[in-house]
Amino acid sequence: MEEVRGVVFDVGNVLFTWDPRFLYERLIDDDRALDAFLREVVTHEWHFQHDAGRPFSETSAELVAKHPQHRELIELWGPRFNESLGPPVEGMIDLVEELDAKGVPLFAITNFSGEFWGPFRDTQPVFDRFRDIVVSGTEQLMKPHREIYELALRRFGLPAGQLIFIDDRAENVAGAKAVGMRGHLFRDAPTLQAELKELGLI
Repeated sequence: MEEVRGVVFDVGNVLFTWDPRFLYERLIDDDRALDAFLREVVTHEWHFQHDAGRPFSETSAELVAKHPQHRELIELWGPRFNESLGPPVEGMIDLVEELDAKGVPLFAITNFSGEFWGPFRDTQPVFDRFRDIVVSGTEQLMKPHREIYELALRRFGLPAGQLIFIDDRAENVAGAKAVGMRGHLFRDAPTLQAELKELGLI
């Protein structure tokens, strides 16, 4: 097995917490109405179309046609998307900074809307520490499909065996392993830190 030299992160719920509830709990006071809205209208499945590259103008128009009574709330998803991202996952920014201070090459592969990525990335200087970030919505390729990992490997410039990939979804970790990367199913910063120490990265 090759020596691991670089670290590849997922973003949502690895580096930063993410949940549509973070935004809509500010807009819908009634808990039952909020639960119903997130279950039936602005669902994860609907949002994942943006991660695949569909523009919000299209997806929102389709959703408004199905739920015209919720037009205002649906149309807020795009301009207020950053409010669906919460604080950094505990301990993770410190860990990124520690790796960067050691000179470890840092990368990311994220399922994220191309049009929403820029406004979010601009608010988070931690991403300045990354050498490259592959965004699914920009590339119109998504984890766990093999093509996005292969694209990332071409761009990152390191052999798959020299990279560890960190994600909170088992199928995405399996996708990375299928192209030869080491995988870590993320649970919390201390567990990840222990593995990175074992690998001699920190």
